Parts: sequence; structure tokens; C-alpha cells
Amino acid sequence: MPDPGPSPLTASLPAAAARLGTDVLARALAAPAPGAPAPQDAPRWIPGGPSGLGTTTVSFARPAPVPDPPADLLPDPAGAPAATPSAAEGRPVPGLYFHPIPDPDPVRVDEVSRRIKDWALDEVQLYPDEWEGQFDGFSVGRYMVACHPDAPTVDHLMLATRLMVAENAVDDCYCEDHGGSPIGLGGRLLMAHTALDPLHTVPEYAPAWADSLGADAPRRAYRSAMDYFVRAASPSQADRFRHDMARLHMGYLAEAAWAETGHMPEVWEYLAMRQFNNFRPCPTITDAVGGYELPADLHARPETQRVIALAGNATTIVNDLYSYTKELSSPGVHLNLPVVLAEREKLSERDAYLKAVEVHNDLMHAFEAAAAELAAALPVPTVLRFLKGVATWVDGNHYWHRTNTFRYSLPDFW
Repeated sequence: MPDPGPSPLTASLPAAAARLGTDVLARALAAPAPGAPAPQDAPRWIPGGPSGLGTTTVSFARPAPVPDPPADLLPDPAGAPAATPSAAEGRPVPGLYFHPIPDPDPVRVDEVSRRIKDWALDEVQLYPDEWEGQFDGFSVGRYMVACHPDAPTVDHLMLATRLMVAENAVDDCYCEDHGGSPIGLGGRLLMAHTALDPLHTVPEYAPAWADSLGADAPRRAYRSAMDYFVRAASPSQADRFRHDMARLHMGYLAEAAWAETGHMPEVWEYLAMRQFNNFRPCPTITDAVGGYELPADLHARPETQRVIALAGNATTIVNDLYSYTKELSSPGVHLNLPVVLAEREKLSERDAYLKAVEVHNDLMHAFEAAAAELAAALPVPTVLRFLKGVATWVDGNHYWHRTNTFRYSLPDFW
């Protein structure tokens, strides 16, 4: 399958607006705007009443005004050619539906990579010396710059980068490669979650809890990354992230329970688990990393939630496909979509893998359709910019998986 070129969400929203007769969308996308604010000046949501479309006459308090999206962040005109990616290492999964992106800004990649390693070593003592090669091979700087090209500053990029590294530390140390186990996982995750969602308790026991946040690398990383995020984000953005991290931890627990009981889930059960154990916390903060805010009432709308869920689901199946050979080489049965399809639908390894590609493609098409519908129905600048940010995150996530040959290689099915 030839790659489909630029994402329709980042290249064709004006054309979609014209087809649907929503010239308001085209005007919103064309509006000039000042630069995005620095983290400490990010818009704050002021509680006190409803807000959003149709509620201005009943609101007793207004959110801080949000600027229109900067011109250099707007979608390309319909029909404009895609930016041509470089000949970066790695090859895409044959038949996978994706959108190519140019290589991320190398200056930003180098700076984010330097800062995140300093943070990991000096601030949270994240890993011992023998894990340094794996940390470097993760290429998190390249990952986050690819996923957030609209970040106004490196400080904004670091918000996402610290959280990504902290989440990966929890996964590795509690669940996976570096001493993780399903046994007792619930207790470990709950204690780690209190680094994101702090304990409110009586004075007698508060010091013991505070001390526990430094007990291991995952908790130190969660606490520090969340402290930075809370200082830069609005209260609603921080609470949104906590909610999505609770979803992630619930997905970890479901997979751990299946491992303890030896349960091979049905395909639909696996996909349900993956809607929680997935990348959702990453694209959901695209506005905070971009230096603006999608107001809480617009983020909470069912249509917005569907877009975010589908983006998380599609990007997580990308991980299943690119990490397939890595996971097969690890001890025991490691659940991923091709493995579950092979077992439950009695398919060969090759046919199961190819069907997983089809599932991913269907999820991508559903994500893009849902996002286009929301953009046409609710053409306000923050919604449009948020949708573009989520679509860009989806594309950047694929780019990182494709190019990270330190971690991933494709099976020999073609």
C-alpha cells in the first residue's frame, strides 16, 4: 500500500469545511494570531459556570481568552504536497495506513535529549549505569519533538518528555523488563499514582506518605514530572492527565490479572484492555505542550473523547506491530494483537499479523472521520488546533516506531 501522504486532518480541513458549507471553519483556520504563551502564562480556566458554545449568556465567569492558532501551525492548504521525510533508518510496516512526516528539528532533539538525561540522572536518579544504553536507545528526544512540533519552547517539550520517561519507568520496573511482575502490581501502582494524585490525609500519617514518594525510581520520576507539569498546566489540564493515567493503570492491572490466571483474552477483550493500557495520556496533553488550553467542557464532550480514544487505540496497535518481534523474543507469552488474533481466530502468525494491520487501519480511518466530523460541527480555534495536535501526535508516534531500530524490527512476513 502506498503511503497516503499528509494526514487529512493536517492538510484538508479547509477543503472539508468548504464541502460541508462550514465557512466558519475555513475562517478560523486562516486567522492570524500572536505567538503562544510561555508555560507560566498558559491560559487558566476560571471556575464559576458553564462555558463554550451557546453558554456565554449564562456564564458567571469567563475563561481567559485563547488566541487563534498561530499561522505556522495551521493545516496546509488542501492539495498541498506533503513534507518529504528523509531517508531515516527503519521501514514502515507494509500495508500500514500512516502519514509521513519530516525528520524532527535536530537542534531541539539534541537539547531535549540533553535535558532529559540530566533530569533522569541528577534529579530523579532514574536508572543505574548499566541501563544507560537502553535509555539512550529509547530516543525520547526525537520522539517528543516529532510528536509536538508546535511546542513554543523546549520547556514546553520537556513537560511531555519527563512524563513519557516516567511512564516508561513505571512500565519497565513495575510491569515489564526490569523486574516487573503481575504479582502485587496493584499495590505498587496505587502508591505510584499518589505521586500524580496526592494523598490528603491526617497530619500523623502524611510524612510517611511523602517519604514514600522517593522510595523507588518510578515514584521519584512520577513526582518530579508531575510537579513540572502542574506548574505549567491549568488545574483542569492536570486533572485530565491524572484521569487518563488512572485509565492507564487500570489497563496495566487487567493485563497483569490475565497473566496471573493464564487467560488468553478474546480479541474484543484485548482491544478493550488496550483502550486503557495505551498511549492516551500522551496526545491528551497536546494543548498543554502547545502552550494553550482546550477548555474542560469542550474536552469532556463525547465527540472529543471518541477522537482521543481512537487516536490512543490506533497508536497503541502501531506499538503492537513494531514491537512484535521484540516481544516474541522475551520469556513467556506477551500479549499483543497478532498473538491474540492467532490464538483466538486460529490464524497463522503471518495472517494474524496482517489482520492486525487491517485493524489498525480501520481504527485510523475511524479516528480521522471522527475528528473531521468534530471539526465541522465545532469549528472553534482551540478545538481545531487540538485536533491537529492529536493528529500530529499520531503521525509522530508512527515516525518514532518506524525509525527506532534500536528497539524494533519487523517480522519476515513479506
